[in-house]
Amino acid sequence: MASRKEALARRANRVRRHLKSVANGRPRLSVHRSSKNIYVQVIDDVAGRTLASASTLDTTLRPSLKTGADTAAAAAVGKLVAERAVKAGVKDVVFDRGAFIYHGRIKALAEAAREGGLNF
Repeated sequence: MASRKEALARRANRVRRHLKSVANGRPRLSVHRSSKNIYVQVIDDVAGRTLASASTLDTTLRPSLKTGADTAAAAAVGKLVAERAVKAGVKDVVFDRGAFIYHGRIKALAEAAREGGLNF
């Protein structure tokens, strides 16, 4: 039986393999969720650069958040990353949830990023 860490890595690789086949040159909106915070990056895989990023540890968000581990914090991070990505000239992305299920904080972040102007 595979360990939890191996199973998560296998699931993340499966999601990313599918994303590469449907990306068509679009940047990837990559999400990482820990037990205390949530982190997001807009990554251009062709150039190997991060175009925009945001997290609950951001100095602009941290004072206004009660905690970094709830759906309100995830929604705030989603809006912030969408704002920064649009400012950088990115509107169309592919959503890379990694090994995380599209539920709860991940879903709240995705919906807020869509409201902020990102298309995926």
